[in-house]
Amino acid sequence: MSLDNSIKIQKILQAWPAGTVATSAWFARFGVSAQLLGRYTSSHWIEPLAKGAYTKSGDRVDWLGGLYALQTQGLLPVHAGALTALTLQGYAHYVRLGVEPVFLFSLPKNRLPLWFSRHKWKQPIHYCCTAILPPNLGLMDFRTPQFSLRLSAPERAILECLYLSPSTMGLVECYQVMEGLTTLRPKLLQQLLEQCRSIKVTRLFLYMANKAGHDWNKRLDASKLKLGQGDRTITKGGVYVAQFGITVPEELVKL
Repeated sequence: MSLDNSIKIQKILQAWPAGTVATSAWFARFGVSAQLLGRYTSSHWIEPLAKGAYTKSGDRVDWLGGLYALQTQGLLPVHAGALTALTLQGYAHYVRLGVEPVFLFSLPKNRLPLWFSRHKWKQPIHYCCTAILPPNLGLMDFRTPQFSLRLSAPERAILECLYLSPSTMGLVECYQVMEGLTTLRPKLLQQLLEQCRSIKVTRLFLYMANKAGHDWNKRLDASKLKLGQGDRTITKGGVYVAQFGITVPEELVKL
């Protein structure tokens, strides 16, 4: 390998955060061709993760490093949300047994690149395409020791949890998480709820917020929210809560 190419890869490695994936498109910005990528691979500077994606040789990369590449290199509007975002911020109620799933969110019709979707990450990836919430409202920067990611702030994340309930995430767990969310920002919550497109999510949130009795709940204006008409059966054979027109699990009502 020429001296120029050796110097080039060393500069690239310096600009490349540890623990992250680099795509062939990102390398192309440095003037690295597919042929040169092959030379860097055979020289053990980099290792292929999948077609079109690479890691530093000897580097440990998990889904966080993959998400970093999606957000900064692929410029895909995808973020970590729901329980994943809450867990990263220390709000999870308890650690589940087994491997914790990862919840990623994006708008409908946005597809993950094959190098990410087909890779066998240590944690299962649940990719949720939905437009129930505005695409940029309630997102925040989360700093790891090596890089930053975009993920849901707690106000948005709890609504995403309710969107996943009750099939993917239990309603009792959602409520237990909400009990710990004592410092939610009512202004942001109001904005999210007013623009929420899911009647189920809105009603469940109001029910749980009322049940938890946090101070921020007193500052929400439910009269401005879209609550729809008629009842919603969230759980068959559950308990009907007339105030919010929903049927929920009996164990949740008894908490």
